[in-house]
Amino acid sequence: MNQPMPILFDKASLRQHRDRAAANYDNFSFLKDEAAIRVIDRLELVRRDFNLCLDFGCHDGVLSRHLAGLGKINTVMHADLSPKFARNALAHGPSIACDIDRVPFRPNSFDAVFSCLTMHWVDDLPGVMTQMRSVLKPDGLLLVSMLGGNSLNELRSALAAAESEIDGGLSPRCAPMADIRDIGGLLGRAGLALPVADSDRLTITYPNMFRLMADLRGMGEQNALMDRLRRPTSRALFMRAADIYQAEYGNDDGTIPASFEIITLTGWAPHESQQKPLRPGSATHRLADILNSEEQDPESS
Repeated sequence: MNQPMPILFDKASLRQHRDRAAANYDNFSFLKDEAAIRVIDRLELVRRDFNLCLDFGCHDGVLSRHLAGLGKINTVMHADLSPKFARNALAHGPSIACDIDRVPFRPNSFDAVFSCLTMHWVDDLPGVMTQMRSVLKPDGLLLVSMLGGNSLNELRSALAAAESEIDGGLSPRCAPMADIRDIGGLLGRAGLALPVADSDRLTITYPNMFRLMADLRGMGEQNALMDRLRRPTSRALFMRAADIYQAEYGNDDGTIPASFEIITLTGWAPHESQQKPLRPGSATHRLADILNSEEQDPESS
């Protein structure tokens, strides 16, 4: 019997956070810009055009601004959990507000599906990726950029240490994020061909922990865990966390680093024209011959 998918995130709170962020998102979109650049880098390597695309979790249409310079994209449909973000994205094309755990479009609708810095808020990541695969046309492209498990490790550690010291325990404060070692296999499970997963780390310098937290609020990325504490956190705890952050991770000039891991996933809806991997044992040349070396039998050593 299948177990129900656990609900990790309070989508009503997440929607409120994104709605509040929508008014001034231009001032806080630098991380989204970085993720969008990684999407564009991969699209530049693809030698084809895409007529109708979906930007799932579009914020205010940041990705579309980057896509406009490629000359490969015709129409982008925008979708976001936040009605205010969806309204702002109308400047770049059609847009709707929708639940981020549902992809509300007919199968075989899009030539490409993009998602940029939203999928870390999805409860059922395998399920949503399977839905994305479903709305792709044959040989359609899925390109996802999302925050990975090494993001904000310094902030997580400082808050946990401070809370353990002051309150004698831990509460859910930072959203769990996927590890690239686990997430790469989701592409194949979703039925996508030619899967590729890679990650890189971006480090941003802040004057203090409170400035970092202000940026997270400006992005709409504050705590929206279902099991979070519902009472305000004491100032003493935050002050202690800031001290620990500085002591453990601070730079010589008094600033602090904040790490963000950006995972980029690429896959294609299957099509008969795509390359197929060779069957085991079907190689026509020995690797040792190509390398001009002697072949070693590992069992004989």
